[in-house]
Amino acid sequence: MTAAIESQGLGKRYRKRWALTDCTLSIPAGHVVGLVGPNGAGKTTLLHLFTGLLTPTAGTVEVVGGRPAAGPGQLAKVGFVAQDTPTYPGLSVADHLRLGAHLNPRWDRPYVEERIRRLGLEPARKAGRLSGGQRAQLALTMAIGKRPDLLILDEPVASLDPVARREFLEELADAVAEHHMTVVLSSHLVSDLDAFCDYLIVLTGARVQAAGAVDDLLAAHNRLAGPRNTLAGLEDLVLALMGRPSHPAEEKQK
Repeated sequence: MTAAIESQGLGKRYRKRWALTDCTLSIPAGHVVGLVGPNGAGKTTLLHLFTGLLTPTAGTVEVVGGRPAAGPGQLAKVGFVAQDTPTYPGLSVADHLRLGAHLNPRWDRPYVEERIRRLGLEPARKAGRLSGGQRAQLALTMAIGKRPDLLILDEPVASLDPVARREFLEELADAVAEHHMTVVLSSHLVSDLDAFCDYLIVLTGARVQAAGAVDDLLAAHNRLAGPRNTLAGLEDLVLALMGRPSHPAEEKQK
């Protein structure tokens, strides 16, 4: 299967501190990838290297067959929603859509306009007057509307209330099912990833702790751990890979 993302020895240093080091990955196309790890683990740095917002200090990275942000053709293949789901406060929803059509050669105008209607976003309303959930949905619409091969999302639901977060993830799941893109989704809310992601990357201490299909990682852990320490799902797996007990109360009794 073709790789959506390939990196070899990838690293990024800020002055004397390595924010990411020795990151080697091969992520097959067509997966929904959960990227997890504690604060400061290097998640945002890794995503910014994937998008071309940062250049590596060490190693190499390719996304969907090319160097990140290497010209308009490569930019058209990647959609990105940053942590603060950025929009332009002074521009209306309709202005955003016109900008998207101007900048993106693959722009899917019928899909975007139908999605905006379905979400109830008023075209004349300024983005600065939208709710946090509505801005997140507008940013997601802009990213999907360019018809990327790879969609990268950095904590897109972190500031949303539970209802808005659920609506955002449901809309994202529908878009992935319809358009068969590869998605990399960074989140601290592992429970949100459980029913959505089929591939996992765990970062700790600026290094990749584990990477692979969720089912494969679970099976490998359970074979080694034995029946008494069998893990049931993604959240338990993430806690185990990060070195935290799944059941703190039981851990204290040991």
